[in-house]
Amino acid sequence: MTIPDFQTVMRPILERLSDGRTVATKDLIAAIADEFNLSEDERAQTLASGQRTIYNRVHWAFTHLSQAGLLERPVRAHLKITDAGRRVLVEHPTRVDMTVLRTFPSYLEFRERTRAKKSETTESKDVPDEVEAEISPQDLVEQALAENQAAVEGDVLKRALALDPAGFERLVLRLLKDMGYGRDGTLEHSGRSGDAGIDGIISQDPLGLDRIYLQVKRYDPSQKIMSPTIREFVGSLMNAQGDRGVFITTSTFSSGAEDVADRVNARIELIDGPRLATLMVRHGVGVKPETTIVLHEVDEDFFESL
Repeated sequence: MTIPDFQTVMRPILERLSDGRTVATKDLIAAIADEFNLSEDERAQTLASGQRTIYNRVHWAFTHLSQAGLLERPVRAHLKITDAGRRVLVEHPTRVDMTVLRTFPSYLEFRERTRAKKSETTESKDVPDEVEAEISPQDLVEQALAENQAAVEGDVLKRALALDPAGFERLVLRLLKDMGYGRDGTLEHSGRSGDAGIDGIISQDPLGLDRIYLQVKRYDPSQKIMSPTIREFVGSLMNAQGDRGVFITTSTFSSGAEDVADRVNARIELIDGPRLATLMVRHGVGVKPETTIVLHEVDEDFFESL
């Protein structure tokens, strides 16, 4: 039997989890292979990257279902169906695919992140969600990379939100360290939970003469940072005789807050949740590489030289 595509396995995955159990991902992959009566050769078939094809297809299904909120990961390498996933099984008794997933706002946000990442990495025309055979391998890789990054950014932001305030402050300091700040000086965690003052200080030189002050807020994405909060940070910055500050949040900033940051007589950099997630992935904070793919093309210069 032909190895199913990732959309075809979506409903079977939800069916396997419909009893509410938390199941290991490796067991789900094996169960899907059994359900589609895959031969040993088909189960062993690999992509150019060396990853097994059925593993790849089922894991992409996991990603899409999770981004729509139909699956959750209660523990590492395990999955569980959500209430929304159960409703989808009832409402769509024959097939669950991307058309169904697009009815969920969280999935539409995921697709928007994917499109944004694709526009950053390629100037080619937008690739349809349903991958066509004519798409080049490079386009497929670019789409996969964009989709993976969009999913991972969403996941790391959720993990950051789950930290306690002190843990989130340590996360931010680790990110700034890996970005190169404080390399010739120090990174100091100075804040206290609930403190409206300074949460951290970056000393860019050994004597501490060149300082950047930090404020971090672990807010729900629906709770915007408003202008009074930025004014408080500016006041704390002035009290510390500082002229540079960075305000980092898991949420977003109101236009009024951005206006305050632009108008004050100090350099204030605002980093919202989406940008924070992008920086974490870019600098390898809280993520690790999974697969390396090398694409080849004919070296015309080589053949011309023979």
